[in-house]
Amino acid sequence: MAQRLVSVWQPFFLGSASRDAAVEAARELEELGYSRIWFSAGFGDDVPARFREILDGTGRIGVAPGIVSIWHSSPPEVAAFARDAERAHPGRFLLGLGASHAVLVEKDGTDYRRPYSKMVSYLDGLDQAGFPRERRILAALGPRMLELSRDRSAGAHPYFIPAEHTAEARAALGADRLLAPEVAVVLDPDPVTARATARKYTAGYLTLPNYTNNLRRFGWADEDFAAGGSDRLVDAIIPWGTAEQVAAGLEKHYRAGADEVAIQVLNGGDARSFPADAFRALATVLIGRR
Repeated sequence: MAQRLVSVWQPFFLGSASRDAAVEAARELEELGYSRIWFSAGFGDDVPARFREILDGTGRIGVAPGIVSIWHSSPPEVAAFARDAERAHPGRFLLGLGASHAVLVEKDGTDYRRPYSKMVSYLDGLDQAGFPRERRILAALGPRMLELSRDRSAGAHPYFIPAEHTAEARAALGADRLLAPEVAVVLDPDPVTARATARKYTAGYLTLPNYTNNLRRFGWADEDFAAGGSDRLVDAIIPWGTAEQVAAGLEKHYRAGADEVAIQVLNGGDARSFPADAFRALATVLIGRR
């Protein structure tokens, strides 16, 4: 494992934050030593300008969509945006692509069929547009998509997974591909309130078959998915506790083979607010910045 990067995944950056608020938060994360900022690109037909705004307003930190939906964007347009970002800020924009979920994609009438084949076709389009494989990464859960990530991108950006999945992903990707899982956390040492906060997040994701089917491969069952998740499942997916305890939970992913962990803070952070204090505390433990 060549890298050990600490990144940020927060909906705030594409939520209700103004450009100035988003750039201000990004500058602080850069000063704290975080490597990259991840956030959803939404379901529009292009890459939101916010990614370029953060690049323009900072000097080092990377940005990456987690993810651009392959159902709502075209390879030529996405490649054009990514090439412009690369020319202006070499090595700082990483294009995250994903097939998302049927229930979300079909809200606007889009036909969600054969997502793997759709991804292959989308990657063909990026190749034809001349966009390099080393500047794109795939949201991958199952074995086939992980193999596609290995063969046709820089690596994989799994979401909502336990450390056991990180180990499987590393084995599938090999040693030379980037593995950057998202891991949501709760900075709260009280087990009752910490798990309650975590379940506000897990409850929605446990209704999505892509995630529950993936978890079944690691031995989780229907009883673990009920009521926002069993204590055992919540604890496996959402590290909670003090900053030091959360860091210990994140360490499981690094030991399993992650190069980069994209941390999403759940308490105090959402599309409307940025949990600056939490990222300061985590930086002290994970990066050594005070």
